[in-house]
Amino acid sequence: MSGLFTPRNVMVAAVLVLLALMPVYCALTANTFLMSFFTRVLILGMAAISLNLIMGFGGMVSFGHAAYLGIGGYVFGILAKEGVTSGLIQWPAALLICGLFALAVGALSLRTRGVYFIMITLAFSQMAYYIAIALDRYGGDDGMAIQRRSQFGDLVNLNNRTFFYYLCFVLLLATVYLVWRLVNSRFGLVIQGARSNERRMRAIGFPTFRYKLVCFVIAGVICGLAGVLLANFSDFINPSAMNWIRSGDLIVMAVLGGMGTVLGPLIGAVAFLMLEEVLSRFTEFQGLILGPLLLAVALYARGGIDGILMGLRRG
Repeated sequence: MSGLFTPRNVMVAAVLVLLALMPVYCALTANTFLMSFFTRVLILGMAAISLNLIMGFGGMVSFGHAAYLGIGGYVFGILAKEGVTSGLIQWPAALLICGLFALAVGALSLRTRGVYFIMITLAFSQMAYYIAIALDRYGGDDGMAIQRRSQFGDLVNLNNRTFFYYLCFVLLLATVYLVWRLVNSRFGLVIQGARSNERRMRAIGFPTFRYKLVCFVIAGVICGLAGVLLANFSDFINPSAMNWIRSGDLIVMAVLGGMGTVLGPLIGAVAFLMLEEVLSRFTEFQGLILGPLLLAVALYARGGIDGILMGLRRG
């Protein structure tokens, strides 16, 4: 029984309870900023978890993962601008396009490894970024305002802040559950085995390329869903959503929380975005403070926040 009350489990439970009760607190205090802030945390946490699926468990360090955020948002935004407002069309279309893009990127990049893999994913991301800039009809470099959120009939109202928040929360929990099931299945064990020794996994008969490609596509689709939510939330989408800097932010969230853990990236997203927000209130050069803090975590806490909590348990 005492094994349940470890520092790690307590932290995870506290974060989930905080996220679950945040709308209640905001309603009691009329604090709309916190509601908006934590809605963004949920969405980017989902994107970070999807990146961790390929990076933390599969060893595939993608520097272009934010491309799916932008592609998902743009597919939704373009359809909305062209008069297609049904979420039953917008959302599947966005996920399909993200899946096809991930399939193309993975089919090429997974034939390489190391810095070559990183550069290919970065190149595809930048290609998508510049294509978005060239879309003059849809705002180009200035981005595109979205006049109407996805419509799902009378039962679903995405304009309701509380409903939208809990929709994001439920989808985040569904993502966590899906990733947990995947990494603890035969499929996940093959992915993790390929990360450790791909040659040996191929020698015993596993087609590792196909396994990794499927994993890459799943991660792209999940991140695309986060992009659809982000565009619905902000009522706006612009090319910066898929820039390499955003991919770097997602990597930092995963590393800060703990790579190779299911909930680590969510904790990392909460910590990173809260640090960023707090520091921005004191200085416009928050990067000068945030950078050394993240460097210290990378150097002295190899497992991120999750590793620190596990160390406390052993201590």
